Amino acid sequence: MKVARALVSVSDKGGLEPFVRGLVELGVEIISTGGTARHLREAGLPVTGISEVTGFPEIMDGRVKTLHPAIHGGILADRGRSSHLEAIAELGIKLIDLVVVNLYPFEATVAQRGVTEAEAIENIDIGGPCMVRAAAKNFAWVGIVTDPADYEAVLAELRANQGELFLETRRRLAAKAFHHTAHYDSAIATWFAEAEPGFPEYLLLDLVKVKDLRYGENPHQRAAWYASAGLEGESAGRLEQLHGQQLSFNNLLDLDSARRVLEEFTLPCCVIIKHNNPCGVAVAESVATAYEKAFSCDPVSAFGGVIAVNRVVDEALARLLSTNFIEVLWAPGYTAEALEILTLKKDIRILTGQQNRDTCGTYDMKRIYGGMLVQDWDCEVDQRENMRVVTTRQPTEEEWGDLLFAWRVAKHTKSNAIILAKDLMTVGIGAGQMSRVDSANLAVSRARFPLQGCAVASDAFFPFPDALEVAANAGATCVIHPGGSIRDDQALALAESRGMAMVVTGRRHFRH
Repeated sequence: MKVARALVSVSDKGGLEPFVRGLVELGVEIISTGGTARHLREAGLPVTGISEVTGFPEIMDGRVKTLHPAIHGGILADRGRSSHLEAIAELGIKLIDLVVVNLYPFEATVAQRGVTEAEAIENIDIGGPCMVRAAAKNFAWVGIVTDPADYEAVLAELRANQGELFLETRRRLAAKAFHHTAHYDSAIATWFAEAEPGFPEYLLLDLVKVKDLRYGENPHQRAAWYASAGLEGESAGRLEQLHGQQLSFNNLLDLDSARRVLEEFTLPCCVIIKHNNPCGVAVAESVATAYEKAFSCDPVSAFGGVIAVNRVVDEALARLLSTNFIEVLWAPGYTAEALEILTLKKDIRILTGQQNRDTCGTYDMKRIYGGMLVQDWDCEVDQRENMRVVTTRQPTEEEWGDLLFAWRVAKHTKSNAIILAKDLMTVGIGAGQMSRVDSANLAVSRARFPLQGCAVASDAFFPFPDALEVAANAGATCVIHPGGSIRDDQALALAESRGMAMVVTGRRHFRH
């Protein structure tokens, strides 16, 4: 298919001028609308205005300009059907071989603060999606370009083939075009849904593949990594890999857990994750000290773990990290000296990227047979002033620090979760057990430090006082839990008898 006539109407004018100039040099006639036509004329390029083609002016502030048989007949004519060719010949409609269209910036508009509903509505494109879909439907005869990133490749193919665009290319561009309009409609539908109270009647997902992965959780499972398409995915911050082997499914899953724990803290913090559970978390005066404390919680489990820190990795921390086997390391940055040390190990995957602290506006989703479970993210921070001390003894300020620290870690540990903490570091972690007393026994048995004076956090209430008794026997002096059991009085009585301070939060943090 040789391109002789192109319709160009774009919102994003990046890279447009050299592309259209290349088309003109190939002898292609350019038809254009409104602002795009002015932009091209100012660049000295010959343009036929849309009104010259339709015989009608652009009306209603540009709402109606391309919705005309002279445009859509030229795009949709099936050149393999004589009846179509006879119809356009009789009506004096000329064929359009290439459509270059991208749509009004609806997402960027509604993402702005203070945007009005009227402004949002005016940025819902009508004619653009119609032309895109028409050209994509008729890809057997028409090329459709919606992404400025494709300009260079399309122009190169036209130049190399005397102005012809191959069917394989047109098919690929058509698939991309239908996604372009589907994503656009999804963004608009989502905007309308956000005005609904509660969860919307319909929930649309739009994902774009980042890369294929070596395999899934196990080698016999295929896997790929997808990100949210559009502004949401961009704002979350893409990961940048600086060194190491290809990321795996499990690497990414564990890294997501590590970064979510990290979001709980503003002080220098280190999080070590193994099999989607924390095996060491600490905050300290420096990130190097935080790493040493986190690693010391469970060095055996930390072997081959995923580590995330919320400060730049410097030479001192890099030297500490280099003495251990690490699968994945994430930090907001690295000094040149640190990278020089860390990259001596070929197996470590070193990543950086933007830390995201605004997931509360999105949904947490879990796939089940035949559908999806959808909930709000458990992302709100429980504040001390909203908690109740229910024992006679009040926690000391040092105990308050350990209680709040342990509570935030428990929130990101698989239930049933019991966290033992002392000096703002985890000293025992019991996760994912079928009974809370088993989690308590596991946390105590894994401890490598004396537990006298430690704090204990339970992600849900104590159904029986047995788990709390395990922690008290090990040396815990204070406890934090949501409360709400019919046997709360038994747990409280145990705490009082042991001289423990008990804090009730009123909010549970199960994680399955």
